[in-house]
Amino acid sequence: MNSPNHSLLRTQSRPGRTVVLLLFLALGLFVAGIFRPFTAVTKLWVFENEVSVFNGLVTLWGEGDAFLFLILLVFTVVFPLIKISALLVLWLKPGLGRDDSQRLFRFVSHLGKWSMLDVFIVAILVLTIRSKGVANIRVQDGLFLFFSSVMLTQIAAVWTGRIAAHTVEEKS
Repeated sequence: MNSPNHSLLRTQSRPGRTVVLLLFLALGLFVAGIFRPFTAVTKLWVFENEVSVFNGLVTLWGEGDAFLFLILLVFTVVFPLIKISALLVLWLKPGLGRDDSQRLFRFVSHLGKWSMLDVFIVAILVLTIRSKGVANIRVQDGLFLFFSSVMLTQIAAVWTGRIAAHTVEEKS
């Protein structure tokens, strides 16, 4: 996929700079999205509570709900971080051979198939909150930041796949 002593970024510098920039931007948006409120919930027109992924994790842990805590942690924090990190390694690590690059990209592709689960989890959390009584839920900036991170990561992954396929075809 690339020369033994060079990173993919060095051998594919023009598109690579854009993809790496997208990935670092996705990482920043991801971190911000985890800590910023996803929703603001108003119950009975008086009580308002802002909910972020981080606050949700702290609440689940504090309430002893280990199962939901682990699901939320793994699918909304760990998987996206691993996907972004693996793509950055693919682009930035010098000496990553063709077979290792292809294996790493396949891993990222398989990991991406689990991405819809975090959307499902957020939907379940919203439905759970709604079912606890009269509530008004407003989307906050954390959701948009998180969504933007997921979309940029997906764009970077697709672009990486196309470049990788093109590079392998050139060398064959």
